[in-house]
Amino acid sequence: MMNSQELISVYETVAGITDQMLVAARSGDWEKLVALESRCASQIALLKVEEPRTTLTGEVRQHKVRIIKKILEDDREIRNITEPWMAQLSALISSTGNARRVSQAYGANSG
Repeated sequence: MMNSQELISVYETVAGITDQMLVAARSGDWEKLVALESRCASQIALLKVEEPRTTLTGEVRQHKVRIIKKILEDDREIRNITEPWMAQLSALISSTGNARRVSQAYGANSG
């Protein structure tokens, strides 16, 4: 079981990782973003286990709220960057698939 300072430390680690994720997203470093996302997920899994067993009071709880707000701000900005890119990628994949199907359909009949 973690004490309150250890729990806050995990939240700060998550905030640091999401900050790095934002930098990676801004620079288009998708491989780094995915690697950081994996690290972040493992820290969040730890929080899911430890959080219910750890009591936070007063200033520590307020500090946690500030950290969570920062994490959410970073996450929102990451999504603003990645969602248009994902939509473009999806459209590209879809158009490539359509082109392949058309080529197969008409290429098979032209011989």
